[in-house]
Amino acid sequence: MRQPPSIDAYGDGGFRVSGVWRPGSLLILDDSPQDWPVTALAQLGLGHFAGVIAAGAAVSEFVLLGTGATQALPPREIREALRAARLGLEFMSTEAAARMHNVLASEGRRFATALIAV
Repeated sequence: MRQPPSIDAYGDGGFRVSGVWRPGSLLILDDSPQDWPVTALAQLGLGHFAGVIAAGAAVSEFVLLGTGATQALPPREIREALRAARLGLEFMSTEAAARMHNVLASEGRRFATALIAV
């Protein structure tokens, strides 16, 4: 099992993950950070979670979603698809989710992190 990456900083349109600056939004799945093409909650679609759903509960218990500058309810189709895949969903502002990611990673939890850059 890999060491979960830490989110060291966020803002200015990106994230510093384990010491490496990554511009844009971020998806961490199976402890691997990757670019995530979402720039606003309004554009979030089911396809943005295809990899998370395909990996399923073997990789993640739930998705930690950072919804941008403020907490907002994700679209119903996202909530229902994750529930159908037996994946939980925790959503909050990106700032709160970035901090929560580090706490959950230190506890050894299995989860996917999806953060909309601010």
